[in-house]
Amino acid sequence: MKVIITLLLAALGILPAPVSYEMADGVTRATEVEVVEGKRAFSKWSASLPAFARKEAYRITVTPKRIRIEANTPEGVYRARTTLTQLEQPYHCGVIIDYPRFAWRGAMLDISRHFRDKDFILRQIDALSEVKLNVLHLHLTDAAGWRMEIKSHPELTEKAAWRVGDTWKEWGEQGSRYEGSYGGFLSQADAREIVAYAAERHMTVIPEVEMPGHSRETVYAVPGVGCTPDSDDLCPGKESTFTLLEEILDEVMDLFPSEYIHIGGDEAGKRDWSECPDCRRRMQEEGLANVDELQSYLVRRIERYLNAHGRKLIGWDEILEGGLSPNATVMSWRGTDGGLQAIREGHDAIMTPGNRCYLDKAQDAPVLEPEAFGGYLPLDSVYVYDPAAGIPADALEHLLGVQGNLWHEMIPEPSHTEYMLYPRIFAIAEIGWSPLSAKDPEDFRERAAALAAGLRERGYHTFKLEEEVGERPERNVVLEHLGIGAGVTYATPWHKSYPAGRASALVDGLQGGWSFGGNWQGFLSDVDVTLDLGAVRPVHYVTATFLAHPSAGIYQPARVRIDISTDGEHFTTVSDLLGQNPDGLYVPYGAPVGRDARYIRYRATRTREWLFTDEIQVY
Repeated sequence: MKVIITLLLAALGILPAPVSYEMADGVTRATEVEVVEGKRAFSKWSASLPAFARKEAYRITVTPKRIRIEANTPEGVYRARTTLTQLEQPYHCGVIIDYPRFAWRGAMLDISRHFRDKDFILRQIDALSEVKLNVLHLHLTDAAGWRMEIKSHPELTEKAAWRVGDTWKEWGEQGSRYEGSYGGFLSQADAREIVAYAAERHMTVIPEVEMPGHSRETVYAVPGVGCTPDSDDLCPGKESTFTLLEEILDEVMDLFPSEYIHIGGDEAGKRDWSECPDCRRRMQEEGLANVDELQSYLVRRIERYLNAHGRKLIGWDEILEGGLSPNATVMSWRGTDGGLQAIREGHDAIMTPGNRCYLDKAQDAPVLEPEAFGGYLPLDSVYVYDPAAGIPADALEHLLGVQGNLWHEMIPEPSHTEYMLYPRIFAIAEIGWSPLSAKDPEDFRERAAALAAGLRERGYHTFKLEEEVGERPERNVVLEHLGIGAGVTYATPWHKSYPAGRASALVDGLQGGWSFGGNWQGFLSDVDVTLDLGAVRPVHYVTATFLAHPSAGIYQPARVRIDISTDGEHFTTVSDLLGQNPDGLYVPYGAPVGRDARYIRYRATRTREWLFTDEIQVY
């Protein structure tokens, strides 16, 4: 008798979960796999699927006498064989029917900030293809280093592929200005081998050449393409800039046959453009109202060049600023708004929001993990993400898919790269392939742990889910103290992006988790708030905890002062503390009071940039 078994997936470790798996009694004695490609019955059955899904769809039938794969294309056959490698042997009888939810299922490696060589990249292609990811996005250029051989401009690698300092803290944005001990780049032969190796596993390699921002290394290596020699951005007013970019893109397109070329487009400071005579002249000639439209001019011009060569342009969501190029695809990283806007305007989008898909964040308690680039993103938080949320059904055709990004500012070692990728990239794979109806966090977690263990047996370095600590314990505790529900007067406002519980955030008994946001209230200023307890009462102790993630611009306070009053007019200082433990991530700043009080004024002076606190506790 045949039954549908979903819990069996965990035991068998299939990842991503197939659309359906119908088990039957018995196992097969067969060892050879019969492949039937383009069978009329299977093609007819899959005809109702989107074109991309038909291409990768497959059916595996296991009987006591045979193992049979049916698919429309060699890619579908490959996906089926990938599934077979994850099944326990001897194979149980049954039928697996499977096809992807999205066409684009990607992983990005930033090999600019910390270089990864050809052999390392090939090794990751093996692991990524096993979970049916089909896009490898390589971030090849950034201020930290130029990592791709360009024969027409050898100075790019001669001058900008090496730097002093191993980590982001040491080299910052100007590290590529100096020759030093750290660096490297992919030769063109390396690139061709990577592309071919990926193609054999039905993965496409997407190159990214950053422009116009994140280009300090280019301005340094090639004089005359910045507004000034010290510019962070390329100069869109100079023809020499476009000559350089077109010469670079000619070689990149020759090396990477992908339909898409990624041009970055994010975080351009544009600080020199408004004063640059070349940029002002360009704006006047083209009728551009501001520097955002000037960036749009560059993006549109580059897009025309790529389109003329049969390619399509992808950029980060900043390319929406100043007007989006006609055929450009948006990769939405600052949340999902950029992707939603692009889709509303009829453009294609790929969802990769930082709060769900940026794998450079700590995946477990930051106090125990290697230093990360700010924030906390465990496996479960990746897995629950749905890229299609908020998109009307009639616009879903413009949602190409989902991608996980691993930026390398804080990841100096190759083993650390693998540790940050696996198993969280498995969640991206399952989001991209499996139907939404198949979501089962506990089942997925078991399968992910099993697959990660298998990778470790093969020498990969992965995070061990079975040792996960989980969310900050304080987040699950509701405090009880004298300040709960007190009136709060803000002399300095919280930032609109991090309101937490707004006016009650600091007296609601709720504490923050490992990451900023949530119950953490953020201030891009000093903190100066006064609590009104409603009546004069004995106060023994006052404290508040501050969060620090320096890589995200969040620091411990330089000074904390606590004053008390019985009438709200005359205050007495009970504590004036200099910054404690500036390197600590979660530091309480409190002091004994031992007096009667109704009003408590709590002030924290910022070191620089952000302050985050979650609760002013009064006992």
